[in-house]
Amino acid sequence: MYKVIIADDEVWIGFGIKKLIHRSGLPFEVVGEAPNGIKAYEMVKELKPDLLITDIRMPGLNGLELMKKLLEDGENLKVVFISGYAEFEYAKDALRMGAFDYLLKPVEEDGLTAILERYMDVREKKRKEAGPAEEMDTSIQDSRVKKIIEEINKRYTEKISLGDLADECGLSIGHLSTLIKKETGQSFSEYITGKRMEDAKKLLCREELSIDEVADMVGYHDYFYFTKAFKKYVGMSPSMYRKNL
Repeated sequence: MYKVIIADDEVWIGFGIKKLIHRSGLPFEVVGEAPNGIKAYEMVKELKPDLLITDIRMPGLNGLELMKKLLEDGENLKVVFISGYAEFEYAKDALRMGAFDYLLKPVEEDGLTAILERYMDVREKKRKEAGPAEEMDTSIQDSRVKKIIEEINKRYTEKISLGDLADECGLSIGHLSTLIKKETGQSFSEYITGKRMEDAKKLLCREELSIDEVADMVGYHDYFYFTKAFKKYVGMSPSMYRKNL
């Protein structure tokens, strides 16, 4: 499980990011939330997170000052910046200084998930470069990932995480993520979303089911989040899709 600290003086933004991380199903845990740069610095020193997600403009220490201070201290973590369009130039400066990535406000789930998945890929590549034990035989590996895909196909409406699946098949999280993408052409989260949405489209043909019931049946227990996800996937809201059938 990768540890994350979120630093933002706007509490509701930090809360929203924490919720999106939890919803992604990826093996990231928010271990601390800081309201300013000084508190974020103290939390990083104490909790040693893998990832820091921080606003560029904050009281105490701003995001750039915070990252510079942590790098000077030799802290081994990646930094993702949150910025508005007005601070976009600062975000580019942050990348030049060595930031891992940046997110524009309002933070979108797809953008955040893509960054988390890329972080896992980078960690996996570093693990391989460090000279670990040989990877298991390709045929065994392929067999295991096929079983994992079968498991996902059975349980995609449930709350399943990539970390739990990795434990079940004896692979690292990053490596399993890479194998799933190679096998399906999609990331873990994209694959599950696609399965759920295709089911939702079929269920919406049944007029006796309310949209709320359809959402629940495909694994979304938040009606508004389901509506937003469906619209993003299909191009129209569930109610409009039903009307057009």
